[in-house]
Amino acid sequence: MANKKVLITGATGFVGSHLVEYILENHPDYEIHGTKRWHSQRNETAYEYPQVVYHMMELRNINNVFEVVNTIKPVKIFHLAAQSFVPTSWQAPAETLESNIIGEVNLFEAVVKTKGDPVIQIAGSSEEYGEVLPDETPITEKNPLRPLSPYAVSKIGQDFLAYQYFKSYGLKVVRTRAFNHTGPRRGSQFVTSNFARQIALIEAGRQTPVIMVGNLDSVRDFTDVRDIVRAYWLATEKCQPGEIYNIASGKGIKIRDMLEILLNLSKVKIETKQDPARLRPSDVGVLIGDASKFKKATGWLIEIPFEKTLEDLLNYWREQIQ
Repeated sequence: MANKKVLITGATGFVGSHLVEYILENHPDYEIHGTKRWHSQRNETAYEYPQVVYHMMELRNINNVFEVVNTIKPVKIFHLAAQSFVPTSWQAPAETLESNIIGEVNLFEAVVKTKGDPVIQIAGSSEEYGEVLPDETPITEKNPLRPLSPYAVSKIGQDFLAYQYFKSYGLKVVRTRAFNHTGPRRGSQFVTSNFARQIALIEAGRQTPVIMVGNLDSVRDFTDVRDIVRAYWLATEKCQPGEIYNIASGKGIKIRDMLEILLNLSKVKIETKQDPARLRPSDVGVLIGDASKFKKATGWLIEIPFEKTLEDLLNYWREQIQ
């Protein structure tokens, strides 16, 4: 047990908590260590598990990061902690860049200085591709990167730092670019969860029967978070360090059609209304991923249909709203 320790940064967050559950259920021989922030939100602290050792860690504090990594000496690191909401990156671009890029530098430096040799999975994003031309879908790993938000730039920074530390220091870093993922516990600021929460509020009589929406014409490639965390684990087992891998369903759906699925799951009649505040300065039109490279390396396949994902997400918010 002592030599099979896993470190998950952001372990109480949306993806992190699902990854913890996956490892507890499927790989009980690993000892799980997670990091959390001093000021974790209530919905994050609700998903702490007694089998997991949690460490307070600020990624922007190199001494703090070194202390945690040196104490644990993990064989696997899943780096999930980040400022991950695209609109926030326009409101706080410098903070987004610092949190995501400097935070990762500190993590890598801690691994180098402790002379550790873990496999490190870096959670990149399809947002790195940004402006995708009509003839470039489905998107492969070789597609040009044309970022359209400070968040996307920060993820490209993380991505390239991972490559640089692999080449410079031999760190066993696997670079993944997951396309949109959702499911129970998704933060209410993200589109699928925001719509599901509004429906739950309307059903409970706590919101007028009108859903406020932004741009409904964007096309996204959605995968269930429970399939994503399984993919992340496989990435540390089967993928080549230094390489980049898309993780995606390969299917695009308009935000409008996603909303329609949720509305059909609702128990009441609901109208929609556009809210100008929900529109972005620049928006990525189409993101559909080609995950054939990852599937070939790992054998990963999607197991949870998107309709099931949305149903579970809506039921999650129904429970929260009660």
